[in-house]
Amino acid sequence: MSDNRKLRSIPDAAALVARLKKDGKRIALCHGVFDLVHLGHLRHLDQARKEADFLVVSVTADAFVNKGPGRPVFPAEARAEMLAALSAVDAVVINHAPTAIPVIEALKPSIYVKGMEYAEAEKDVTGMIVEERRAVEENGGRIHFTDDGVVFSSSSLMNHYFDIYDPALRDYLHGCRERHWLPRIIDSVESMAGLKVLLVGDAIIDEYQYVTPLGKSPKENMIATRFTEREVFAGGVIAAANHVAGVCAEVEVLTCLGKGDPHEKMVRQSLAPNVRLTPVMRCGAPTTRKCRFVDPGYYRKLFETYYFDDSALPAHLQSKFDSLVATKAKDFDVVIVTDFGHGLIAPSTIEILQDKARFLAVNAQSNSANHGYNLITKYSRADYVCIDAPEARLAVSDKHGEIESVISDKLAERVACPNIIVTHGKNGCITYHGEQGFSRIPAFTKSVVDTVGAGDAFLAITSPLVAVGCPLELVGFVGNAVGAIKVGIVGHRRSVEKAQLLKSITALLK
Repeated sequence: MSDNRKLRSIPDAAALVARLKKDGKRIALCHGVFDLVHLGHLRHLDQARKEADFLVVSVTADAFVNKGPGRPVFPAEARAEMLAALSAVDAVVINHAPTAIPVIEALKPSIYVKGMEYAEAEKDVTGMIVEERRAVEENGGRIHFTDDGVVFSSSSLMNHYFDIYDPALRDYLHGCRERHWLPRIIDSVESMAGLKVLLVGDAIIDEYQYVTPLGKSPKENMIATRFTEREVFAGGVIAAANHVAGVCAEVEVLTCLGKGDPHEKMVRQSLAPNVRLTPVMRCGAPTTRKCRFVDPGYYRKLFETYYFDDSALPAHLQSKFDSLVATKAKDFDVVIVTDFGHGLIAPSTIEILQDKARFLAVNAQSNSANHGYNLITKYSRADYVCIDAPEARLAVSDKHGEIESVISDKLAERVACPNIIVTHGKNGCITYHGEQGFSRIPAFTKSVVDTVGAGDAFLAITSPLVAVGCPLELVGFVGNAVGAIKVGIVGHRRSVEKAQLLKSITALLK
């Protein structure tokens, strides 16, 4: 049985550790998910305990486990209780943060213990071992790597011996492992790190008004709600740029902000450090803002209001924007167009993009404001098109045909493009290459918190992958992993990060 006295909060453990260190005791800290405790963990913890007088183990809270869909299998409390049952462990804490750094800074361990797989920093898919070492040493400790000669993996054991996926997904992943996809995908993701990427598209302010439904008004035919709180995010092309910024070196955004209500300060503050913003300013209009009224219990959206002017830009401003596109596009490795159909991207802009971009990736989105008017077929050519199934059907006026036929027999004929991916919600995605043909990749998760921005994240991270020559089926796999992460994020609270993505893909394919 576990010793519940070993289960502590981080402040409580920090106070205990401080007293022990004052008495001359050496404190060791181990950190991890520990979803399935196995022999490798036991040997690791035993070796850690031999290095010190007192061993604390930090367990990653559920919300910060980046191990792919269905993970963690066991909640943090159960994982902590399991570890507390081990004689080598003296205390267990749950870390409500994405990295071990807050625990390191709170406990200031004498020794921070990691497995030998982290000894070479360049092979650490989390990208955090360098920062963790820095935090340990700045707080007076040292790092130690254990090596028992045998490497075990919780993810590998889960994938091979536990039914954590639906049969169809389980069989698909098994086939991917047999084809040794993991090193190929990691190499492809790493190969796009040095790319310069230009994003062209609509800036959108996504506002979430959290309201609790009260019921129908007795005097009016409407639902009454109670306001609780509000969140505002930089969305549209800004959110897409932040996703790209996690995997590529240099990113620039060309967009339009409205002088009437620009939100420029908030937009600039939300940008990743390696993203440069180049906006044109439109007089007499706001920056497009979409206000969604959301029931916070299940993040169900009740209705939304648009604040925008979706008419074409004034001629002088369109000319200025087009000149920026013409000047900038040729200098970037990849140009990604997030076309929301809100008046920014004119036929003249499209001509310039098609003429100047070395590699052109496009999404023309259908939404409530432009349904039927913003079709991908307004682009005569692209190097990569990524749209959802309803957008593909709408573009070729085919509501019921087989989706493969919609793509290859109609869409590919109207838009000269060698690489097409159609996202399909719970059905995953379909990739189409003129020579490689079709592939279907199932969805990696059924747990959906918020779908806003999932398609943009898919487009943003897969576009440079296509540009570096990654096979389209592998691109679709990465895209589905991106989508699985993004639908677990409310609005644009955070972007899909490279380390998180690689950890998720690694967990799927171990």
